[in-house]
Amino acid sequence: MERRQPPAATGPRPGELFRLASRVYLVLAVAGLLWIGWQRRSIPLALFLPPAREAWIDVLAGLCAAAALLGAWALARRWLPLAAALEERLHETLGPLGPGEAWGLALLSGVAEEVFFRGALQPAWGYLVATLLFGLLHSGRGRELLLWTLTALLAGATLGGLMAWRGNLLAPILCHVAVNAVQLRRILARPAAAAEAR
Repeated sequence: MERRQPPAATGPRPGELFRLASRVYLVLAVAGLLWIGWQRRSIPLALFLPPAREAWIDVLAGLCAAAALLGAWALARRWLPLAAALEERLHETLGPLGPGEAWGLALLSGVAEEVFFRGALQPAWGYLVATLLFGLLHSGRGRELLLWTLTALLAGATLGGLMAWRGNLLAPILCHVAVNAVQLRRILARPAAAAEAR
């Protein structure tokens, strides 16, 4: 009698994605900081923190923009079957992530992408180019990943608008981290939600 081998794991091993993403985001953040330093001849603290008397505006703007983007995604999930397919695909791609890794990934991606795209790229090449390149970063093969690209374009336009309006990265970073944290939590909870629905 022939013994059957257990099926090979298809997704990343625990911690593998987080380690890879940490390296990629570290490189992206360092590249953004070097680019900012080269453009401005320094890395001003004011790029990251507004004057204390105005910080509440940036915090409120970032959180309101995050709520608007998450609300738009909730509508997409309700009306577009492709949204559920995208979440399923991202769940499979992400593999096993612990809560700490999910929060870390949300923080790393939010900070690194904002430093690079809104802190360095947008002042150098403009709002439109930064938004389009941000959307292209979130792309891949398949109809569901086209939806990911479109939502990234919407998010990039929002984040770029926050940067243009406020002139610092606090609101875009808060918005980006909040959206990623909520979305990662939802995506990682999909099997539990599916099991409850059965």
